[in-house]
Amino acid sequence: MRLLSALRRLPSPVTAERLAAETEISQRQLYRDIATLRAGGALIDGAAGYGYTLTEDPALPPQSFSRLETEALMLAVGSLDQLGDERLAAAGKDALARIIASLPDRQARQSMHAIMRSWRHDEERPDITVDLEMLREACWNETSVHIAYRDKNDRRSEREILPLGLSYSPTTLMVVGWCLLRESYRTFEVARMERLTPGATSFRPRRVELLRQYVKLRMAEWKAQQAEERQQDPGSGG
Repeated sequence: MRLLSALRRLPSPVTAERLAAETEISQRQLYRDIATLRAGGALIDGAAGYGYTLTEDPALPPQSFSRLETEALMLAVGSLDQLGDERLAAAGKDALARIIASLPDRQARQSMHAIMRSWRHDEERPDITVDLEMLREACWNETSVHIAYRDKNDRRSEREILPLGLSYSPTTLMVVGWCLLRESYRTFEVARMERLTPGATSFRPRRVELLRQYVKLRMAEWKAQQAEERQQDPGSGG
């Protein structure tokens, strides 16, 4: 599967040396894997010394997108580079490569000439020192994590939280969670976490309900703030 992904993603033809480096195997093993994929129905053109091109992929069913849909996918995946999360950006590119490989030739060529680009001023993003994969797994598996956290006032605390979701902003990465220490919702900047370890508390299947209540709470706070601003400035309501 890694070899198929590399063949879909990398510009063709791809040399055996490049493919072996991408899949972290020897070139001898690569040649055996190419033969195995061909035996399984993959149409791979090329040979040792010339490079390889995947022209037909039996693992992907035919599908079709409009040109605007393809542009939207390219734009969304391209914007991932601006989040400072290399593994997330790489996952997006791999997924997009698999999608493009399943498109008819004309639509696949259109994806190579997308006209839309995402760009914003470079923002200095704080370094994340904890294991982001562990945090993602905790969100997916609905299990708690223990964190050592330093807030904006340089106060340090240790607590167990139920991580409900991650929020990427232009400048930082936040995690929304239920704090078992404070028994309330909290948002934490992941870059301010000094330590992250797995917890033993499962909150499955409460995640959806906890998130729903969080959104309801934030909406109520926002409406209250809007009402207060209208009272302070009665003429602003038109």
